[in-house]
Amino acid sequence: MIGLISMIGPFSIDTYLPSFPAIAQGLSVGLPALAQTLSIYLIAFAAATLLWGPLSDRFGRRPTLLVSLTLFIVASIGCALAESYSMLMLWRACQGAFACGGMVIGRAVVRDVYEGPMAQRAMSHVMLVFAAAPALAPVIGGWLESLFGWRSVFQFLALFGLFAVVLVFRWLPETHPQAARQSIHPRSVGANYLRALRHGRFLTLVAALSLGFGGLFLYISGSPALIYDHLGLGEGDFGLFFIPAVAGMMAGSWLSGRIAHSWPPLKILRLGFAVLAVAFIANLLDALWSAPALLSVVAPLVVYAFGVTLIIPVLTVQALDCFPHNRGMASAVQSFAQMSFNAVVAGFLMPITASSLVYMALAQGLLLCASVLILLKTRVHPHVP
Repeated sequence: MIGLISMIGPFSIDTYLPSFPAIAQGLSVGLPALAQTLSIYLIAFAAATLLWGPLSDRFGRRPTLLVSLTLFIVASIGCALAESYSMLMLWRACQGAFACGGMVIGRAVVRDVYEGPMAQRAMSHVMLVFAAAPALAPVIGGWLESLFGWRSVFQFLALFGLFAVVLVFRWLPETHPQAARQSIHPRSVGANYLRALRHGRFLTLVAALSLGFGGLFLYISGSPALIYDHLGLGEGDFGLFFIPAVAGMMAGSWLSGRIAHSWPPLKILRLGFAVLAVAFIANLLDALWSAPALLSVVAPLVVYAFGVTLIIPVLTVQALDCFPHNRGMASAVQSFAQMSFNAVVAGFLMPITASSLVYMALAQGLLLCASVLILLKTRVHPHVP
C-alpha cells in the first residue's frame, strides 16, 4: 500500500511525457517552455516536503496523508481543465506540492513499523512497487494521449489519487503514536531542520543518494528527446524505453530485500556502486562507438537502474536512523534534497546534454563519481540499528 501511494509522485512526472507535443500544440507553446512544467513540479515537490514531514510528526501519518492526497486530486483536476500555459504551470506547481506527501510520509511509516534489517528489506519492497511507476506511467500516458487526448492524462491522475485516498482511509492504521508527537511551532521545526543541516553524516548520505539517482533521472527527464529525436520513435513507443529500465529497478529492489539480512550495508553499497560503474562505462562506449539504437541506449540504463535500486534502501534507512525521533522531518529533508536535485537535472543538466548521447553519458558519469567521492567521507554502520 505504501508503495502504491509513493507511486503518485513519479506517475505525475512520467505519465504526461508522451503528451508533450500535443500539449505544446494545444496551448501554443514550444517544447522547451513546456519542459518547465516538469521543473516547476519538481521545485514545488521539493519545497513542500519540508512541510509534510513535520506535519506528520505533529498530527500523525494517516490524517496528514489524507489531506495531501485530497489536495493532489484537486490539483490534477486543475491541470486537466487548464486553458493556458500559465494555468498549467500553476496547477503543476500545486500538483507537485501535494504529491510529495505520499513519498515523505510513506518512508516515515515504514521506519515507524520496522527496525534493523527488516526496515531495509521493507524499504526494498516499497521500492519494488514504486519502481513500476516509471514503466507503467508513460505507457498509460501514451495510450490515453492516443485515445482521448492529453487532458485525459491528468484526469487519470485524479482517479489514481482517489484510489489512494480509499486505500489510506480503509486500511492504513496510524503508526505514529500520540506520545511521540512533535511540536509544530516554527521555532521547534526550525531547530530540528537546523540540526539536520548540521548533521554531517546525514547530509552526506542524502547527497550520495541524490547524485546517484540523478544519473538515472537524467535519462528519465530526457526521454522525450531520446524517443523522438535520437531514436526516431513515436508516442506509443515509450514503453520500449521505460519497461526494460524499470525491470532493472525492480530486480535491484528485489535483490536488495533478499540480501538485507545476510549482507552488511557496506557490502551492498559496494556491489551497487560497482554495478553503476559498469553501467556508465558501457553507456559511454556505446554512445561513442555505436549509432543511436534502442538496444544500445536502453541496455546500459537497465544495468544502471539495477545498481541504483540496490543502494537506495540502504542509504535511505541509514539516513532516517540519524534522527530516530524525527523521522518525518528526516524523510522530508531527504525528499527535498533528492527532488531539488532532480529539478536541477531536468531544468539545467538535461537541456544542455540532450542534444548528444555522449554528453548525457558523461554527465551521468560525473554524477556517479561525485556520489562515490561524497560517500567515502562518511561511515556506513555495519548493521542498521
